[in-house]
Amino acid sequence: MDQGLSTLEPAASALAAAVQRAQRRAQWLKAILPLHWISSALTLAGLLLFALTGITLNHAGSIEARPVLRSGSFELSPAERGAFARGAPPAGGSGRAPLPLSLHQPLQERLGLQWAADTEAEWSADEVYLSLPRPGGDAWLRVDRARGSLEWEDSDRGGVAWLNDLHKARHTGLVWRAFIDIFAIACAFAAVTGLLLLALHARRRPSTWPLVAAGLLLPLLLAVYAAH
Repeated sequence: MDQGLSTLEPAASALAAAVQRAQRRAQWLKAILPLHWISSALTLAGLLLFALTGITLNHAGSIEARPVLRSGSFELSPAERGAFARGAPPAGGSGRAPLPLSLHQPLQERLGLQWAADTEAEWSADEVYLSLPRPGGDAWLRVDRARGSLEWEDSDRGGVAWLNDLHKARHTGLVWRAFIDIFAIACAFAAVTGLLLLALHARRRPSTWPLVAAGLLLPLLLAVYAAH
């Protein structure tokens, strides 16, 4: 009887250890899985956007774009000329300063353009130049202070160019750049939690680590090949 008990003890200990490992694994799965699917759900749309625009940027030369161009010019009224004279920077009328506040909304409505009231223009003795780049397009206006005339141009390069500029955070402003930083952190979090889930399932899925290694080595080898 004693020999039988002594034979069963190692098996019982091994079984208890296996049960403990299974319980720990289940606890890890229970903790990591919600974090992974929540971060994956939050980054899904952004990942699709950046994946698609990665393709369009990689083939930018093959994607034909036909910009829509608007332009025009007109003479300023005496009141508008006076507003530009009063709104000039104090240091000799040259430097950087916003356009006169009284002309902000009227000029926007007349030109069909949008810009913030504190957007600074370049002032000189001869002209005032305001550059208005934006994702997927560009615009500018120039005031000839001597002649009292204004000319402007607006170009729209289309939806693909707009998405490409969002991908690069080109002329997007602080809010979009902050979103990209937060989005990148969320993607990294989803990747790390996904790797932990792979590790928890790797014992039952022998191809896990070879696939992970291939996903790491293939881009590295291609980058080395491209560099040479």
